[in-house]
Amino acid sequence: MDIHLMDITLRDGEQAVGVIFSRWEKIQIASHLAHMGIPALEAGFPALGPEEKEAIRAIVEAGLQVGESQQPLEVYAFARARRDDIMDAAECGVHGVVISISTSDIHIERKFRTTRSWVLERMEEAAEAARQRSLSFIVSAEDASRSDMNFLIEYYRRAEALGARMVRYCDSLGVNDPFTTYRHIRHICQAVSIPIQLHMHNEFGMATANVLMGLRAGARAVAASLGGLGERTGNSPLEEVVMALKHLYGVDLGVDTTRFREAAEYIAEASRRAIPIWKAIIGSSIFAHESGIHADGILKHPHTYEAFSPEEVNLERQIVIGKHSGTHALIHKFHTEFGIQLDGATASRLLERVRAAAVELKRPLFDKELMLLYHELVNHRLT
Repeated sequence: MDIHLMDITLRDGEQAVGVIFSRWEKIQIASHLAHMGIPALEAGFPALGPEEKEAIRAIVEAGLQVGESQQPLEVYAFARARRDDIMDAAECGVHGVVISISTSDIHIERKFRTTRSWVLERMEEAAEAARQRSLSFIVSAEDASRSDMNFLIEYYRRAEALGARMVRYCDSLGVNDPFTTYRHIRHICQAVSIPIQLHMHNEFGMATANVLMGLRAGARAVAASLGGLGERTGNSPLEEVVMALKHLYGVDLGVDTTRFREAAEYIAEASRRAIPIWKAIIGSSIFAHESGIHADGILKHPHTYEAFSPEEVNLERQIVIGKHSGTHALIHKFHTEFGIQLDGATASRLLERVRAAAVELKRPLFDKELMLLYHELVNHRLT
């Protein structure tokens, strides 16, 4: 499968409430994405004003290359279907532009207070403006998932005829489920020849699943953000899409997955949005094991309870000792980390104290606390 990735952290990610990236932060995020092998990104929305234009222009002028290749990073700007927005994008020196307008009747009638014909005219004018400025362009249908399918296909066909590189399907409110996504994308692929790009939101927690089903239906491009940062509940997380394709479908997109955590940490700091420790792929505790059953399996063979290795995403396996731990994990930890060989009887007695302390503290125990309990037990036996 030839799947094209585009990161939208710098545009849709920054549209999350309260998130603002400085020009320097935008350049650094773009650099992180390029180095991990992401071939294209949306650098921002030039119509916001001079500062946004300067930031986008700075990313273009940085001359970033994708991974270890000599391939230049494709820098796109976001634009409404307005000629002025296209001119603003062109001034930034970007390689291309994403032209967006709503196609659902509720948006056309309630937001724009106009007609479907007007939407088509605005898109065509913007596409022509992009062509005049030699900009590659992607035509996006906002709220595509709630659009009339016949009109959506007409919209996409006109975009194709105008020379669009691809068309974007936006589940703007995250209302698709995987089965609906499959039906919609399959139907569109039968009517349109250029690639379909998937842009899914996560209102019901199905953004990644919807991307995967859209790809199975024939879509060949994904617009996602690192960590899923985006408006409201966010977008399909780029790292989830990459790892799911690799491990569930055997499709390796050539992304350096060991860079996910570092880039996500930078974005988290810049956006002031913490990464949940349980966050799929990039959470700091996704390879932490406390349950005795799980820890025992992991110590015997990692694949018993790990879908992929922690090294693949630059994280570390942790055997945590707490309320749910078993003697096997306790013996292993004392031997490998403290150089102390516990016999079975000592481990059992120590585990009783560990569990009681963990319940009282409502958390796993630190190494110093484990050693304190161990010395208390040994000293008590000696006296």
